Amino acid sequence: MIRVVALTLMLVLTGTPAPATGPPPRTVSAWLPYWEPGAYRDALAHAGQLHTVSPFWYEATAADRITSHPGAGDREVIDGLHRAGIKVVPTVTESLDAEAMARLTGDAGTRATHVETLVRLASGLPYDGLDLDYERMNGSGSAPELVERVRTGFNALTTELCARLHALGKECAAAVFPRTAAREHDEGPVYDYAHLGRTLDRLRIMGYNLHDALEEPGPLSTPAWYDEILSYATARVPASRIEMGIPAYGWDHRTGDPARATHRTAREAEALRRRVGAPYALDAGSRTPHFGYTEDGRRREVWYQDARGIAAHLPVLRKYDVENTALWALDFEEPELWPVLAGRPAPAR
Repeated sequence: MIRVVALTLMLVLTGTPAPATGPPPRTVSAWLPYWEPGAYRDALAHAGQLHTVSPFWYEATAADRITSHPGAGDREVIDGLHRAGIKVVPTVTESLDAEAMARLTGDAGTRATHVETLVRLASGLPYDGLDLDYERMNGSGSAPELVERVRTGFNALTTELCARLHALGKECAAAVFPRTAAREHDEGPVYDYAHLGRTLDRLRIMGYNLHDALEEPGPLSTPAWYDEILSYATARVPASRIEMGIPAYGWDHRTGDPARATHRTAREAEALRRRVGAPYALDAGSRTPHFGYTEDGRRREVWYQDARGIAAHLPVLRKYDVENTALWALDFEEPELWPVLAGRPAPAR
């Protein structure tokens, strides 16, 4: 007892902080892709850092119909995640285009039917909430009038759904495309960040695909882009409600033929780099790894994201007081990413 008092007094007098007494806060959520057999084991292996897992299990195909992907509702997964102290907030995507979503959300009766369908899904199993990943409704090239109809309708939908979920003690989250002041009308035009920031518990910004499978080779994200995204987002949404989505994958492009890009998880990309004998290179501007190789006489170029790249992006989150990340996706990443997300330095290559 005397030693404890003496130690405490010494810490006070020297200004040395007392050692942490509890586990670090859980600051990571992650999507669990149903097609990755190791995703559930990966979640359990990193339960100390995960506060929420969102199994990619459901798709809304009509106001009153939600279809299930393989493994949806697996009680072994749900119960196992709960035993590990992780919330289970399944993701619902949608197959409806902008016009169909404008009709669904614009009619009060049809919208109420959809809300009821989602609430039944959330209540039918011991879920902790829902994550809406409604992307197709953005309708690339949609007329401004249609965009406004969908935006207004989606605002009403989230208001009504979140109220119902909150009344049941459940969380309400949504994944959205990143927006910036420079490209406010191009990226995810139907997402009203200010409204969603007031309504949702968590706004998950998909901070990836700056260059995607249909574009010329390039980085999935950059620190400068993250700065633009979070400058825009935090001006409209409390930082505590933002989860910055980070990628653990990349694209393997056939040079000159962007439509032929192949998806690679971070683990697959790094294994491929080693197999073809390409040197490790971290792009100076984007802080993302990339390499080239030749296959069947054609040149290929791979851009992906790993722990070193993410470590260079995280200071931007800290600049805007955003503490939470959302990983796309479990079983994509290399093990070295988890210490980086806990605040430790990235490993050397």
